[in-house]
Amino acid sequence: MSLFGFVKDIGRRVFNKDEEAAEKITEMLQANNPGIKDLEVIYDNGFVELCGECSSLEAVEKSVLMVGNVAGVKDVSVSKLSLSADAKAAAKADIAETQAAVEAAEVEYYTIESGDTLGKIAKNFYGDAKKYKELFEANREVIEDPNKIFPGQKIRIPKNLG
Repeated sequence: MSLFGFVKDIGRRVFNKDEEAAEKITEMLQANNPGIKDLEVIYDNGFVELCGECSSLEAVEKSVLMVGNVAGVKDVSVSKLSLSADAKAAAKADIAETQAAVEAAEVEYYTIESGDTLGKIAKNFYGDAKKYKELFEANREVIEDPNKIFPGQKIRIPKNLG
């Protein structure tokens, strides 16, 4: 099972009842269109399974973070996501499974801690606090304002920022 763990009680409130979770999470993902075709969301007591075809590894990463940063979600599985033929080619065609491709991607994840700022995180990972703007752009799907991040929130840390 390919899981990414999150803090269940922290994040953006998208649904009020478990019965509506899958539908509301699907609507949120489709509204932000991270690049999943034939999207299906399965929700079971904090566990979310994403199904469909992704246009890129970045689409997988963004989708995982968008869903994982929803209050009420503790784990996200991508075992039922597949990569499009173009995405597989871009990820070096020998990588067959989405999970393996995500793990091999030039990105890591960071859980924001109390006292963190994007500048502090950028300084830590890139040696330059001014790269906070690029870090913000890489995480626009989960950070609406670079001054409003919160402990427990997960973000992407691309290895090569422009």
